[in-house]
Amino acid sequence: MPQGLLVPFDVLLAQGDVDAAAESTGLLDIVLSGGIVGAVILVVLLSLSFLAAYLVFDQIMTLRRGEVLPEGLSETVRQALLTGRLPEADAACRREPSVLSVVLLSGIAEVDYGWQGVEKAVEDALAEQSARMMRRIEYLSVIGNIAPMVGLLGTVTGMIFAFQQVATTRGAAGAGDLAEGIYQALVTTVGGLVVAIPALAAYAVSRNRVDTLIADVAFQVQHALAPIKRRPAKTVAAPKRS
Repeated sequence: MPQGLLVPFDVLLAQGDVDAAAESTGLLDIVLSGGIVGAVILVVLLSLSFLAAYLVFDQIMTLRRGEVLPEGLSETVRQALLTGRLPEADAACRREPSVLSVVLLSGIAEVDYGWQGVEKAVEDALAEQSARMMRRIEYLSVIGNIAPMVGLLGTVTGMIFAFQQVATTRGAAGAGDLAEGIYQALVTTVGGLVVAIPALAAYAVSRNRVDTLIADVAFQVQHALAPIKRRPAKTVAAPKRS
């Protein structure tokens, strides 16, 4: 066999060994490459990711328009108030529990104090409901800010161990050993970013959704309670409390 044919064959063998080594480095190997500390940090990041996924699902179910603003409720309350049937408006709100019904009930309860009392009660109820809806969304922001810090902690810890190996061997560890340690340490940073980016994106979308829904609630409440503003308070009887 000519000598020139042996060189490409040897190169192919070496390339095959490199490919085999690359295939042997799977996802589990990367996860476990950071040692015990890296594995613990990745478990924390995995827990944060599950929590973020649960919160996103919870917001998808909670921030549905039908759950916040029941169809036709504001018009039903408005028609009842136009004819002075305040108990009927109160009952309509109680039949459909929602953010809109809570705000409407707060305003209806203050009818005896005139429009100023109704308006103040509505403003307070809107602020309270907005804060309640935002409270769970804030956890997504917390996760989005904590996850990169947890990943950075793993990276710093891994680099400390890598440089400690160089110090222990008095410089005998080569650049390859140092690069391997840094590579293993950066795995946790990637994990932190993978968790943080979707969490922050979901937080921004959910926050805008809450702002939009609260604005719609305020508009419908003003529309529904407008008859109280135009009618003297003494002509509208407050519902009897049991």
